[in-house]
Formats: sequence, C-alpha cells, structure tokens
Amino acid sequence: MSIHKRFPIKLSSEIEKRIQHSSLRKLKTQFPSIDFSSNDYLGFSTKGLLYNELKGLNASTKIGSTGSRLISGNSLLFNEIENDIAMFHHAESALIFNSGYDANLGLLSSVPQKGDLVLYDELIHASIIDGIRLSYATSYKFNHNDVESIKDLIQRHKESFKEIYIVVESVYSMDGDSAPLKQIAEVSNLCDAFLIVDEAHAIGVCGQQGRGLCNELQIEHDCFARIYTYGKAMGCHGAAIVGNSDLKNYLINFARSFIYTTAMPEHSLLAIKAAYNLLVKTNEINSLQANIAYFNAQLNDTINFIKSSSAIHCIVKPGNAEIQKLEEDLAANNIFVKSIKSPTVKENQERIRICLHAFNTKEEIEALIKGLE
Repeated sequence: MSIHKRFPIKLSSEIEKRIQHSSLRKLKTQFPSIDFSSNDYLGFSTKGLLYNELKGLNASTKIGSTGSRLISGNSLLFNEIENDIAMFHHAESALIFNSGYDANLGLLSSVPQKGDLVLYDELIHASIIDGIRLSYATSYKFNHNDVESIKDLIQRHKESFKEIYIVVESVYSMDGDSAPLKQIAEVSNLCDAFLIVDEAHAIGVCGQQGRGLCNELQIEHDCFARIYTYGKAMGCHGAAIVGNSDLKNYLINFARSFIYTTAMPEHSLLAIKAAYNLLVKTNEINSLQANIAYFNAQLNDTINFIKSSSAIHCIVKPGNAEIQKLEEDLAANNIFVKSIKSPTVKENQERIRICLHAFNTKEEIEALIKGLE
C-alpha cells in the first residue's frame, strides 16, 4: 500500500510550536476513575439512566436517517420531540441540530445580516465566534459580563446599524460563572435588540426541572433565541434552538449547518426524549445542587477559585507546563480533572477546570480539595 508521506512545512512548524509551548493536544482513552472532568453533570450517561430509559421507548431497527431533513431524513418523531422541547422551554418552536456547535454556527452565520451589529461577550464559545465570522454582520466583543460595556457599544454604534444582536452564554464553559441575564435583558429590551442566550451549561443545572438559567430568572420571553445543548448535563448528543415560529422557518431555509447535513438518527432523537423524561422524573438535579453547595462550603482562602454556583469551577494558574503538572499530580491520586491551556484560554489564564456531578461523593469532593491544597 502506497502512503503519502510528504507534509506541508508550515504545518509541521505549527505542530512544533505547540510542542515547545506544552500545548499540543492529544486524544486519550485512559482516565482516572474519580470523575471531576466530564460534562455528564447529572450522571445520566455514567450511571446508565439514559440506557434504561431508552429501553422503554421502543426504537425501531433503523440505524441511519438516510438523508438530510429536507430530503428523506425528516420524520414524525422529529416533529413530536421538537414540539415537546418547545413546550418544555416555554417557546413557540424548536429546531434540532446535530450538535451545539452546529446550532451556534447555523444560527449566527445566517441570522445577522450585512448592515447588522453583533455584540458578544469576550469569553463566548468558539462555535459562536465561528458563526459570527461566517456572517456578513459587523461585530464587537464586550468585556466579560460587563453590562456597562454593552451599553457603551450600543450608544456608540446604534445609529449605524439596522438591527442589533446581543449574544451571551448563561453559564460560561471555562469560568463557570453566570451572565447577569436580567440586566442584559433589560438593556436588550430598551434598545430593541435581539438577545441570544446559549444555555449549554445551564440546562439540567438551573431552573425549574433543569430548564436553564433563563427560566430561573424568568427572562425566557425576553430572548430572541435560546440554544440548548444535550452533550452536557443531558448525557446524550445534539442541540435545539428555541424561539418563535418565524425563526424556525428561517433557519430551515437559511442555516447551512442544518440544510446540508444528514439528519440525526432515530436512536439519538430518542436519547434526547429520554433525557428530558429523566429531568422530570429523577432527583439528580437536587443531588448535583447539594454537591455544588458542599464543594463551595469546603473551600478556604488557600485556593483561589473563580466564584461559581454552577457545576463548573476553575483555578487560574499561569503556565501550560505548571497546569499540566497539577493535572498529573491529581491523576496520581486517581482524581480526574482537566488542565485548560493556552491557546484554548488566553495566555496566563491557564487553569484547572473542575466539573461536579450528581454522582460524586462527599469523600471524593474532600479528596479533591485536599489534593488541590
């Protein structure tokens, strides 16, 4: 068998830079058993709850969906689950995407138009940044969670643009802190802007039956669009954008990451349905919240954590090599945390990222804190 061995010099140089900077990414298959790293906050996947719930949903023997939803991949099951999602999140409609990345990319690349303005938090997820870059809109980032920074940008630019979009995450994936959504919604309403909230790390953690932070703060109807991602607390895969029926119709026609991809297969759809069933019928959210409260109560001044009431907690410790060593030291005690290095975060903002779960024990939490001290 002939193998093409030549590789571009510039690409080899970029790999070498990553090696020198202790930032080369690698895929692993072996992990310490005490999990403080995965996004499976409620343990739906880890504990087998999704598997057991799925067994009662009578999946067919069909494996693939056979095409995009606009060709042969759509089904009554899609319609049923999207209607259920919309109802659960107090919205008029919902549209399922294959992943949170696809949802954010499709929404932000197709909705803002040339002559529009997009204002986004400086710590917003990469998928949203990529979507904005693909649009023809003008965009500016504002200081993290800084409402005055948003007001200032609107005041300076509002006369030059047709529409204004404000894009935030309800819970930020790297810091674990929450956006001041009530104040941002007030600003959005005052300037007649369109508010978009990514609830990826809030669904299953905040709000009534895990409906998210927008629900908890009662601003659901102040949002033009909300994105709910299922690969975190829900323990499965996919995402949905909820909003009014006009938004759904528009996305079906113009969101390229929806139009030009094979539809999600039945098994994945039923997993989403099963996860929503589990939100309603289990007490895992209460267990998670109890662990978050216990974790915060155990902290002392010797560890400089970013303040968080979410499942995500971070210690900033500059230097890729230093943060990698801390990860390895904890792994030696069978504790699985993840070091987040630059360029994933800004240089000198490297950190240990900790994810708490409903299934973590108090003894595990105490061991983690002792290891960090």
